[in-house]
Amino acid sequence: MNILILGAGEIGFHLAQTLERDKHSVCVMDMDPKVLGEVSERLDVRVQPGNGATVTILEEAGVSECDLFLGLTSDDHTNLVAGSIAKALGAKKTAARVHGAIQREEWLFDYRSHFSIDYLFSPERLAAIDLAKFIRNPNALLVEEFARGKIELQQTVIATGSRAAGATLRTVGLPSHVRVGLIHRDGRAFVPNADNELRAGDVVTLFGAPSKLTALLPVFQNRGSEAAADKTVVIFGGGDYGYALAQMLESGPFRTRIFETDPVICEQLCHTLQRTSVINADATSLAQLKEEQVGDADFFVAATRDDEDNVMTCLQAKSLGAKHCVTLIHRADYADAISRNSMQLGVMGAVSPRVATAKDLMRLMTHKEVQVLVKFDGGVHAIEAHVPEGCAIAGREVREITWPPECGLVALLRGQTASVPGPEDRIQPGDDIVAIVSDRSRREMEKLLEP
Repeated sequence: MNILILGAGEIGFHLAQTLERDKHSVCVMDMDPKVLGEVSERLDVRVQPGNGATVTILEEAGVSECDLFLGLTSDDHTNLVAGSIAKALGAKKTAARVHGAIQREEWLFDYRSHFSIDYLFSPERLAAIDLAKFIRNPNALLVEEFARGKIELQQTVIATGSRAAGATLRTVGLPSHVRVGLIHRDGRAFVPNADNELRAGDVVTLFGAPSKLTALLPVFQNRGSEAAADKTVVIFGGGDYGYALAQMLESGPFRTRIFETDPVICEQLCHTLQRTSVINADATSLAQLKEEQVGDADFFVAATRDDEDNVMTCLQAKSLGAKHCVTLIHRADYADAISRNSMQLGVMGAVSPRVATAKDLMRLMTHKEVQVLVKFDGGVHAIEAHVPEGCAIAGREVREITWPPECGLVALLRGQTASVPGPEDRIQPGDDIVAIVSDRSRREMEKLLEP
């Protein structure tokens, strides 16, 4: 693909490096000649100096022949304006980086339609989603998110003696808009129907809103619902990352506290968070960690912009007795090293905003209408597909459609909303769907999406 990147900062450089490795044609634009010089020296990509939010610079960079334009500067307005101009000049797809506040306002104002931008994202929010995965299901075999965290995939093993063992999907009592999309049993994988029996030892793949899945897991894991409740989470840092994480956890069974040294930020957090305790204290102080009884926490999450402070506070919290520690690490190679040595360090995992952003944006790196999101063992995939006007499923209710065998619809995405659809939900042209489908049925599924 022919890709233009505006902004050669941490995220822009990391993404350009990833795309160059994957043999895409990349042009990086930035106003700082020193930064572009470093890009030219380290990467085999084109560079374009100047203000990427102007028509002349975009034209010189070849925006009219661009398959994907990415606005990745640290300034929301520059990214939005540049993305809008790029779309008007002929870019096929556009995406813009914005801060979490912009995304939180999307229910009030449709920025995407107003600026004609295909995709808006916040690295802070994407990183917070990855941090939240560790907390929601620390024993999960696999956790993935779709639709910016609104729909989550979680895998778990059905325990002997659990409520699910021996029940069928029809009788197990799944809440509305939650689906068992896949079952792995005895070395094979299959897409179940309502009459399939669940057995102890099965690995089930669940789809639904994160809060619903958290409440549902005890049904499969042989523990009472009270075991999933009252988990205590301590977050170090009330900035963009910590705030986004706390906001996500407020819908679940968690008692959350934030340590923040800046009293102004503390006051803002108190006004915007409803179920989170805000503590004006320094989590790098061992004495204050002891005073706030951090050693009793189920999860300690370090989410500041300082990697060294994040790692050291995690180690301190672990030494005091915190059960699980997760840290934010901005350098992708450091995050990978910490994750690989998690047992020795006592840190459950490390999340890099750069990696989280790159992983999210890689879904845009295709000309195909059908994209593979997750590959499962047994020749089964989770795919995302656009619903064009005039295809066989457009304008029809889910129950009216004859779906291929070994295929299950697990998510319906429409604008800023996303849900696991029920039989009565109607699929409209312009929607995106996520489905579980086997290799044998994939071509038949793709035919349903042909205009």
